[in-house]
Amino acid sequence: MVQVDPKTRLRRHPDQGSHSRSDLDAILNRAFVGHLGVLDKSGQPFVVPTVYGIGQDCIYLHGSVASMSLRKDLQFEATFVVTIVEGLVIARSIFNHSVNYHSCVIYGELEEIADPEDKLEGLKAISEHIAPGQWDYARRPNSKEIRKTSLKRMALEKFSVKSSEGPPSDSVGEDSLLDVWAGVIPLWQVRGDLVADPDLREKIFPPAHLEGFLPKGVES
Repeated sequence: MVQVDPKTRLRRHPDQGSHSRSDLDAILNRAFVGHLGVLDKSGQPFVVPTVYGIGQDCIYLHGSVASMSLRKDLQFEATFVVTIVEGLVIARSIFNHSVNYHSCVIYGELEEIADPEDKLEGLKAISEHIAPGQWDYARRPNSKEIRKTSLKRMALEKFSVKSSEGPPSDSVGEDSLLDVWAGVIPLWQVRGDLVADPDLREKIFPPAHLEGFLPKGVES
């Protein structure tokens, strides 16, 4: 169940925000990199970019067991942010320049996953979110690699979603009379051609799931 509290309450431009799980899923499914913010034991904040996987009611985050951001002794609530930028909004006045985007902010405890089978489930979710089909194609993690990996689960209970779309906001008023170009510079992801490992043995060709792969946020 979604929890709305002082952290997730939408204050500025609440009309651009949402606490809808479907809106959250739309952003998480489309992106694949987020930023995890945590406090260390001394209270020092730090933020790290990371890929993630999606479970039924959670996201999965992984890293080395030595990773500062995933240490077992961190007891503070973490923050995870995902942002998709779709355009630069160029206005007639500098004050009204902005960005078209979709973003979500998730708050919650980082729950340690220790069971090897549960770890595999989480790692599969991360792998399949980044490159669907790769889990059944490449070698899976062995027991040694699993022990060296820290996997955390973050519940999707406390979050907010926000978006901004459209042209500049100064198309009315005094600034609309300025002889200054205004509009949007669209931004999007594109997929390039596959680049093989230079040490790849001969006659090993890309599998079909990679040949037809499109990055998150890119439509065919």
